[in-house]
This record gives sequence, C-alpha cells and structure tokens, in this order.
Amino acid sequence: MGDELGKLRVEIDRIDEEILARLNARARLAHRIGEVKHGAIYRPEREAQVLQRVMDLNGGPLDGSAVGRVFREIMSACLALEQPLTIAYLGPAGTFSETAARKHFGDAPTFSPLATIDEVFRAVEAGNADYGVVPVENSTEGAIGRTLDLLLGAPIRICGEVVVRVHQNLMGRSTGLDGVTRVLSHAQSLAQCHEWLNRNLPALPREATTSNAHAAQLAAEDPSAVAIAGEAAARLYGLHILSANIEDDPNNTTRFLVLGRHEAGPSGRDKTSLACSAQNRPGAMHALLEPLARQGVSMTKLESRPSRMGLWEYVFYIDVEGHQSEPGVAEALEGLRSRAGFVKVLGSYPAAVF
Repeated sequence: MGDELGKLRVEIDRIDEEILARLNARARLAHRIGEVKHGAIYRPEREAQVLQRVMDLNGGPLDGSAVGRVFREIMSACLALEQPLTIAYLGPAGTFSETAARKHFGDAPTFSPLATIDEVFRAVEAGNADYGVVPVENSTEGAIGRTLDLLLGAPIRICGEVVVRVHQNLMGRSTGLDGVTRVLSHAQSLAQCHEWLNRNLPALPREATTSNAHAAQLAAEDPSAVAIAGEAAARLYGLHILSANIEDDPNNTTRFLVLGRHEAGPSGRDKTSLACSAQNRPGAMHALLEPLARQGVSMTKLESRPSRMGLWEYVFYIDVEGHQSEPGVAEALEGLRSRAGFVKVLGSYPAAVF
C-alpha cells in the first residue's frame, strides 16, 4: 500500500507541474490577446463560450459546476494581468449579491460593496466601477422593482446574468439557542423561511434588517440574537450555523444582472431584455407580443411596472431568448417598435452558464 500511495503522489506532483506550466502558457496568450485587442478587454460573450465549451467537453469525475468554477478563476486571474476590474455590488460584504459577483467574475477583481441598488447604478454610470451586480428577481418573492425602475432610465447596459441558488441558514454566536430572544434578517429572507420559523421558532420575534449580512453582523455583536443569512456571512462574522438550508422552497433561486457601459456580443446562447409600453386599448397586449410569436422568438419573462407617467399606465419588461443581432430577434424588435409607444433594449447578453 505504501509503495502504491507513493507512486500516486509522484504522479499527482507531475500532473500539478504540467497544470502550472499550461496555466502560465495560457496567461501569456491572454496577455498577447490583450496587446492586440482594442476597447474593452473583458468580453462576457467570450468567457461564456469558454465556460460552456469546457463544461461540454468535461467527462468527469468532476461535475460541470466544479469545472466551471475552476475555469472561471483561471480566466479571472488572466484578465487581472491586463485589466484589473472593480466590481460594485449591493452590499454589505457577505450578501448573496457578493456571492453572485464572485461567481461571475472570480476572485481576482476588486469588489466594492455599496449600500443601495441606486448607488451600484451610479458607480457604473460614473465610471467608478467597471461593472455592477444587482438582484433582479427571486423565484419565490418575485421581481426587484427598484432594479427594473432604474434600468428604464439608466444609460448603461445589461451585459450578463448570474443565477444563485439561495440557501438560508440560521446562525448565531453560540452553538445553541439558549438566551436567544429574536431572529434577524432581511424581510425577503424572513418571508422565504416563514414556514420553517413557524414550525421551529414560533415564539421568537422576527425583526427585518437592511440585509442578511447586516443581520449577521448584529448577531455577532449580540448573543441574544440569531440571524438568517448565507454561509458567506457566517464565515465573515465568525458565526455558528445552527440550522442549514432552512428556506421553505428548496429550489429558491435569485437572478442577478451584470451592468456595464458596453454591449455584449453574441455568444450563441443569449438573452435579450427590453422594456416597452402598450396602448391602453383592447387587444393591445396581444398586438404587442405578436411580432415575437411571428418570428418564433421565445419569451422567458413578462413583468409589468407602473410607468409613473399617468394613472394605470404601465411599462412591460420582457426577456426573450436570442441576441438582438440575430435576424429573428432583430425583426421581432422592429415589429415591436412599430406597435409600442416606446421600446428600449436593455441589453443582449450571455445566459447564465452555471
């Protein structure tokens, strides 16, 4: 057994040396590409293509998500050699927004937590951040209205999306619940764990905070409080996870948007997001969506928001499959423009890979 174990370790060492050499060879090629490129070096469509390709080629035993995470970090480190990025996200540190930002960009960039979604938009618009990451919808709680409202007027583009499975955890300073008098979390997270709390902690008052991470911070300072938050917040504030995965819906997922100041090119597996208005008359919504059906463009989301321009006037937010440069999508958008009061393409971008 000892001889076999030694041989296996020698083989692992040899493979590690090969991996290191190939990683640096890749970094040199990435450096050369940066020298010959013009404009933005970070191209979300190219990164999505690379991730999708290696996941498709993967034969195991590593699963696709593990391979995706490894190659995300490789690309992140290579990009940092040429274009160090600053990523703004809805803070504070330890939120699911930070998880989403790191999942999409890897750990190489500088991450800037900001207090509100508005501040993330402003940071990207002003050039104080290269990109921003904000939540747009949750599978159980619905759309994030403030994100949709800001997209309507902002001069920036959606250039990516991130999907994060949301696992909520009960955490505190101690390893038990003795002396605990209250449960803290963001209102949306309290709602996502409503039934679990009713079954397990029915007598404890629930208090809403500005974010899950803030709840964890408060629980770290007060032994009479426990928080509901993600694992990242527990690690950041040194809390014990008392109960894991307490969300009522095991498939609870939040979708985040990546905001930038440039368009993303087609990756071959894209989405296009747009906002439009319909005339206030019978059949107007059917007429608005007919060009999409006629061109065979699949709609994945339809959301309405008050337009703030008149009583019972609404703006419709639509996501469709495909890039706006594809003939079918382009023709559908032209048909939509001829029927809608206004149409704004918010961005075409690669669909989330993993």
